[in-house]
Amino acid sequence: MIAFVPLATVAGAAVEALLDRAFGPDRHGRTAYKVRGTVAPIAALSLAAVEDGALIGSIQCWPVLLDGDDGAAHPLVMIGPVAVDPDRQQGGIGRQLTEAALAAANRLGLDGAMMLIGDPEYYARFFGFSATRTAGWRLPGPVERHRLLARGERVPDAAGMLGPR
Repeated sequence: MIAFVPLATVAGAAVEALLDRAFGPDRHGRTAYKVRGTVAPIAALSLAAVEDGALIGSIQCWPVLLDGDDGAAHPLVMIGPVAVDPDRQQGGIGRQLTEAALAAANRLGLDGAMMLIGDPEYYARFFGFSATRTAGWRLPGPVERHRLLARGERVPDAAGMLGPR
């Protein structure tokens, strides 16, 4: 049976090893890592999937900020990475982790402005994310614009630079 537990209860080395298996050891150069910078993830929204004592999946959420060209600061929650052990992918673990993180964000009132970089068909279908309001956002690295997604009533439809909060 899979248990969903706070990510903070799992050894950091195990999480890093899972992320390496899921995304490769060169993952640190990706744009998403630059957006979230060196700030700590939001512990209440970062979860692990554990089965028989083994880490098989994780999700992390981060405080980020859209620094608007008009001078306004727009705080958001960045979801990701959502990692599942390659041997366990396609079994719904990533979806369950995402559902649990979104439910926690809702309970804590943090779901009004959420964003991620991901597959638009998947995240729109299951979770209501879209690229409707992200066209003016700039990132500190390359991104496929259609993969820059957001959801929530406080998502800014504004131009600005996305980075760590």
